[in-house]
Amino acid sequence: MIASTQTNSPLAAGQSTGLSPIESACIKLKAAGLRITQPRLAILADLIKRNQPTSIEQLHEELGSEACDLVTVYRCMGAFEEIGLVRRSFYHNGTSLYAINLGEPTRYHVVSKATKEVEELDAETSAELRGTLHSIEEKLRAKGYTAVSHIAEFFGTPPTAAGNRVTAGSEAIPASE
Repeated sequence: MIASTQTNSPLAAGQSTGLSPIESACIKLKAAGLRITQPRLAILADLIKRNQPTSIEQLHEELGSEACDLVTVYRCMGAFEEIGLVRRSFYHNGTSLYAINLGEPTRYHVVSKATKEVEELDAETSAELRGTLHSIEEKLRAKGYTAVSHIAEFFGTPPTAAGNRVTAGSEAIPASE
């Protein structure tokens, strides 16, 4: 495959207003000295269109072996994580899940123990969590720690999976009634 590294490529342009997410990601790649290849573009495009963390295996399955092999996805995700283009969101059954990082605030999720579905926390809860985690990271840096990072994991059984249903008054009533 041919890499899009020519200076006349629209992806090689410097930062300007109105950049698409893929253009912003490519700027991060170039700034880190990484080439912009077709497999990297395919992986980035797939990550950008998702609204929740995904595993490397899920990415590879969706991309298909024609776009790139599994080893390439692993290597690209490792490189992306190293330069901060993706963040490892949490572990699910021992599998790392990744989300694109284009400078937006970190999004946190809760995984249903019953269905394995991933739900994003509301903005207020996420903001409170970001503030608390930032405070802890700053305290660790003050103690001399460097390259401080975190992974916050939340798992729970949603009310409907616990055998409850919610009424208009938000009072949980057992489903057997």
